[in-house]
Amino acid sequence: MPSLTVRQLDEKLKQRLRLRAAKHGRSVEDEVRTILRAAAADTDSFVRDEPSHDPALAHDRPASSKRVLLVIGGGIAAYKSLDLIRRLRERGLVVRVVMTKAAQQFVTPLAAGALSGERAFTELFDPASEFDVGHIRLARECDLVVVAPATADLMAKMANGLASDLATAVLLATDKRILLAPAMNPRMWAHKATRRNLAQLVADGVAIVGPNAGEMAENNEAGLGRMAEPLEIADAAGALLAGATGALKGRRVVVTSGPTHEPIDPVRYIANRSSGKQGHAIAAAAAAAGAQVTLVSGPVNLPDPPGVCVVRVESARDMQAAVEAALPADVAVFVAAVADWRTASVSGEKIKKGGARAPTLALTENPDILASVAQRKARRPKLVIGFAAETEKVVEHAKAKLARKGCDWIVANDVSAESGVMGGDDNAVHLVTAAGVESWPAQSKDAVAAALVARIAEAVAGDGR
Repeated sequence: MPSLTVRQLDEKLKQRLRLRAAKHGRSVEDEVRTILRAAAADTDSFVRDEPSHDPALAHDRPASSKRVLLVIGGGIAAYKSLDLIRRLRERGLVVRVVMTKAAQQFVTPLAAGALSGERAFTELFDPASEFDVGHIRLARECDLVVVAPATADLMAKMANGLASDLATAVLLATDKRILLAPAMNPRMWAHKATRRNLAQLVADGVAIVGPNAGEMAENNEAGLGRMAEPLEIADAAGALLAGATGALKGRRVVVTSGPTHEPIDPVRYIANRSSGKQGHAIAAAAAAAGAQVTLVSGPVNLPDPPGVCVVRVESARDMQAAVEAALPADVAVFVAAVADWRTASVSGEKIKKGGARAPTLALTENPDILASVAQRKARRPKLVIGFAAETEKVVEHAKAKLARKGCDWIVANDVSAESGVMGGDDNAVHLVTAAGVESWPAQSKDAVAAALVARIAEAVAGDGR
């Protein structure tokens, strides 16, 4: 029979072939061969352009399936990304994989492709996919981009808009939400450059899950930097894909939570008994209501709320910088128990006992994060809410704080030892506003969070957005 080449086909048919080939991750020539094989069994299949039962067309999925593009970075945690593919697919998600060159040193494209159900993409200049600008197609043909592990190098490239390989080109070209699962050595995570890059990514609307604290791959290394577990990442992805359909849809909310630690020397610090439970509950409730939430958290032993961008900090000054980076926002809720004081100077070595007298600690006042945001002239959130943890004259002190700080609401509670609020699961609060005081009954911190978020939604509903 006479030979036929793709060049001999009309433009409309060639375009249709290109799109079909791109959909299945094949070259046009391979797609033609697949169609001909399918046509031998079902002469109607090409006309209908429907998936056949041919194994070569097994990549077809229902049109309603949500699609995740998983970018695997080059770190030892890349081995967890294989389990993540499985966890995402268990949730009915279609997964495509992009791997950096460094990632291929830890896991193979063959393994990623076998688990995802289609080949993994590794090259920016790939003749099989770039005939129709494949990196743009990858960036757009998804509902969510997940980067796991997100290495320090990959985060730096994202924060600075580099597009030097397929992964970074896709990340720069996408118009979809991005979820990062950072993974790196604790000192790399704590480095000022990484903190700057993280702040920029959060300001750009990137969601973060993890990292967690624990043992590192290196001997005798531990701390904050372990990639979140695959189940945690899959839960966060699911929350983002569920869509913002609640009363705070389209709103940006900043929440602070937990204590701050103010160092005295390398092993000691000034802190308080805040558990972070109330702040984390409010962040979770706001996310469930559809808001895009940034949670700035001091040191706590709590899991990250699903669908929330978590920025971990240590000191009050760290928290202030993270809050500033998270603005602008529609609502800011300052739940964190920020230390009022810090040492004027931090000892570089552990302070030893000895001598006739104990050492004297000179203290200096920490920045007032609530007042600095509430009294802003530019980029002030529409609603600024502070918390007042008091041990006496709770409502009286809360009213004075409302006037002094310049915020819109104060949520006051009794944190005396008898109340059991600090570290406990229940809370009894008073909502203090310019209109008066509402005293709410004792209830779980989750219930307090749900009630407060409902009030927040009512307050911002009438601003015309």
